[in-house]
Amino acid sequence: MPAQTGPSIALQGVSKSFGAIRALDSVSLEIAAGSFVALVGQSGSGKSTLLKAINRLIEPDSGAVAIDGADVRAGPAHLVRRHIGYVFQSIGLFPHMTVAENIAIGLRIAGERDTAGRVVELLALVDLPGDVATRMPDQLSGGQRQRVGVARALATQPGCLLMDEPFGALDPVTRDELGRAVRALHDRLRLTTLMVTHDMAEALLIADRVLVMQGGRIVADATPAALARGEGGAEAQALIAVPMRQADALEALKV
Repeated sequence: MPAQTGPSIALQGVSKSFGAIRALDSVSLEIAAGSFVALVGQSGSGKSTLLKAINRLIEPDSGAVAIDGADVRAGPAHLVRRHIGYVFQSIGLFPHMTVAENIAIGLRIAGERDTAGRVVELLALVDLPGDVATRMPDQLSGGQRQRVGVARALATQPGCLLMDEPFGALDPVTRDELGRAVRALHDRLRLTTLMVTHDMAEALLIADRVLVMQGGRIVADATPAALARGEGGAEAQALIAVPMRQADALEALKV
């Protein structure tokens, strides 16, 4: 699969309310082309809503979202999504379809019929053997299903990859392995990746830049190194304190 150059992403004054709940509160943000950005925050902070606003799974009440300078509302939503890979928290594989059919669904919607070669290529890309193509999702492990979800997201060769808590249901070893695999794919394909996670340690170890959300706003924006030095502010430090304490406790066990 040829390398791509991911697009820039910009949000300007994006707000979204669900009844009395203000999920996004005038968010303005620029994500550089080719960067890997992690979006961290407690449940209900607005992380997933921001991701869905980029992909037009929700329509903001106000503000604008642009990809490479083009407003995402300028064309039909399904055409916008064709250029954005999206990995769901629940993976979202269709249980009645084979792995190959799940991976190829975006290609078939786009009008491609001969997808077998691409499916084999995509399975290799996510380090799965070709014979997995004929299996059903319930015959796979959780880690394998998530790899299939990534392969499906990359099937139409998007430049942008959005990931919503992609590793949340996995065991720690598989989670770490997949995190490193996704980072390697990001680098190899030169994607622009935005990953939502509640795990600050995961964000620090995978991303180039970490955004912290609280109450529908971005309250911290820093590199992992800056956050580790305590430069992200109170909200960020409250999240980073947990993995830091755990690291200290593990180190103390060696004494």
